[in-house]
Amino acid sequence: MSIKDDVNYVKTELSGDEKVLESVFKLETFYKKNKLSIWGLAAAILFYFVITMGMDAVHQSRLEAANQAFLTLQQKPDDKAALAVLKEKNPALYELYTFSKAAKAQDVKALAPIEKSKDDILADMSRYTVAAIEKKPVDSTLYKELAILESAYLDIKAGKMEKAKERLSLIDARSPLAAFAKLLEHSTLKAE
Repeated sequence: MSIKDDVNYVKTELSGDEKVLESVFKLETFYKKNKLSIWGLAAAILFYFVITMGMDAVHQSRLEAANQAFLTLQQKPDDKAALAVLKEKNPALYELYTFSKAAKAQDVKALAPIEKSKDDILADMSRYTVAAIEKKPVDSTLYKELAILESAYLDIKAGKMEKAKERLSLIDARSPLAAFAKLLEHSTLKAE
């Protein structure tokens, strides 16, 4: 009985080995048929990772150069070389720096190009700042209620009380500027 079990065991082992060999032959046949595709795919994956790492390194280098230029400009605002590096390496940070410097100096000419910026927030801030410097009304998305207050104030100065009241009514009672709106509205009553 034991010999019969041993023979069955050997047969089972041999059939298992045959299956493994058959799988290896199938795999080898598949590899021979698709060798170019397999190596092409491997090369494409490797190329993708190399390019991605290279682009990340270049991007990181640009950011570091821009940050260094920005730090230099904070110490020496008149450094032309640092300004040129900042403009080349990080145009968005350059626009923000230019806006900050121009707004502080109230330089309308320096703010004018920023009004056409691709960054909507910076463009809106620049338009609002120019209007505030020139004491003109402006429609602002960011400073909507503040722009309304300023427009109403300019209307009061021009003697247009009804128009000022209409503008002030646009400010919500829950707004942080509601108290200022009420003060301006009271000044329209006294002026009448």
